[in-house]
Amino acid sequence: MVDRLTPERRSRLMSRIGPRDTGPELRVRSLLHRLGYRFRLHRRDLPGTPDVVLPGRGKAIFVHGCFWHRHRYCVNAAIPSGNRAFWVTKLQANVRRDERSIASLSTEG
Repeated sequence: MVDRLTPERRSRLMSRIGPRDTGPELRVRSLLHRLGYRFRLHRRDLPGTPDVVLPGRGKAIFVHGCFWHRHRYCVNAAIPSGNRAFWVTKLQANVRRDERSIASLSTEG
């Protein structure tokens, strides 16, 4: 698939996409709030900076997208056909980072 935008315009567009307050993350937070849970957001002092932390319960929630975090058996986790070697390396690094973060959180309790 050919990109209709110039590399400069694509870069500008992609730079405006943030890692926080995504649609799925807002839905999770809304549900937790309606259920009466109180939480903290994006605790940088915890490994992996969890999206939602329930301090009273000792729980952390990561809201991961299927594409970037390689959910098994998900059709949205397909690897792009263009520049395949780059994407495989990039996405495998994301999965390894996620595993390290979860292991560190488990160790810390």
